[in-house]
Amino acid sequence: MDNTAKNSETVVSKLTMSKAHKVRFSISFFIFALLWMGGLGIVSAVLLPQHLKDLVGPTASTAIFGVLNAATAIASLLSNLVFGNLSDRTRSRLGRRTPWVIGGGLVGGISLFAIGILNNAWTIGVAYCISMVGLNMMIAPVIATLSDRVSDDMRATMSAFMSAGTTCGTSLGTLIGAYFITLQIPGFVIAGVLMGVAGICTVIVWPTEPSSKDLPAVAGGFSELLASFRPPLKGARDFWLAFLGRTLLIFSYYMILNYQLYILESYIGQGKTSAAATISVMSVVTMIVGLVGSLASGAISDAIGRRKLPVIISAILLAIGYLLPWVMRSATSMILFAGFAGLGYAVYGAVDQALNIDVLPNKEEAGKDLGILNIATTLGQTVGPIVTSIVVVMGGYKLVFPIAIVFVLLACIFIQMIRSTK
Repeated sequence: MDNTAKNSETVVSKLTMSKAHKVRFSISFFIFALLWMGGLGIVSAVLLPQHLKDLVGPTASTAIFGVLNAATAIASLLSNLVFGNLSDRTRSRLGRRTPWVIGGGLVGGISLFAIGILNNAWTIGVAYCISMVGLNMMIAPVIATLSDRVSDDMRATMSAFMSAGTTCGTSLGTLIGAYFITLQIPGFVIAGVLMGVAGICTVIVWPTEPSSKDLPAVAGGFSELLASFRPPLKGARDFWLAFLGRTLLIFSYYMILNYQLYILESYIGQGKTSAAATISVMSVVTMIVGLVGSLASGAISDAIGRRKLPVIISAILLAIGYLLPWVMRSATSMILFAGFAGLGYAVYGAVDQALNIDVLPNKEEAGKDLGILNIATTLGQTVGPIVTSIVVVMGGYKLVFPIAIVFVLLACIFIQMIRSTK
């Protein structure tokens, strides 16, 4: 075995994990997702749309929200790829991933708080973009750690803990945001703190990352760095199928999730206070079903060695969740959406990262390639709401739900076409 293999944990095929390391990684992945998603959820799901609505009115706020999501999509796409690649190439006493995880949280948290004290759509957009850069500075190296330091038979379980943290963070963030909908600054403070400490708490809890300063320096200059950003092409059929499937599935979910406040107010017909109360109930429902779905399906996926079967179940649950508000048009139907779609998204999230690692063409470029796959998440979370804003302008909220159903079914088809994993 060469020196690189001896001094790093990148040779995952031979990696074994102690029971203590399994526990610490499980907790750290859960805490990471809980904190950053909790902070972002406070802002993106409730406070930012309401802040814009208070500033410019309901009609203009929908269009501006769409533009902001477009801008943050671009910022997230670029930063995820860049920081995933840079973390692969980092040589430091703290390791390859740790410096980026800590720094990203601080950048993301400060700028997320700044959104609440700004009263101009342009400056709000700049702060939101910076926050997404910081967030992806954390996410890309953390996801790469699943490939670096987690054994094959534990990846779905670890992915499940991350999914559970995301689910709980989304619900917690929405609950906090709804509570502060009429007094927003304290909510923005909490959001900034949660995201700001996400990276620090994560690296404290997970097993200390080995130093990477003694690894061989990456050869080549600036031209080689630019060349390293090339996406995988040879033997990457399954990689791109996973990319398309992931994009469309997350796309469909966030078409509705990020517009739940506007859907309740403009489609269902609730006032601000009633909508906030409904969102609180939806958040609790999503958190409960998400925890059960994430942890159960992750463990089952590792036990049976299958990734695609949970995706079929996920797509069915998501489609049912989208169908109910379309045909019922009531607050109850949105609560049912939270239950069915929340469970479906949790089931998918439990195997998501494990499936992504299974389709990597080259494990030695895990940070960069997983960064590309994480672009699918960013595309889904940010472009989905943009499409919603366009659809609403063209035909109203009623069209959003059948379009979301089509996207999730297409996602399921693409993922089932993958050959390199069951």
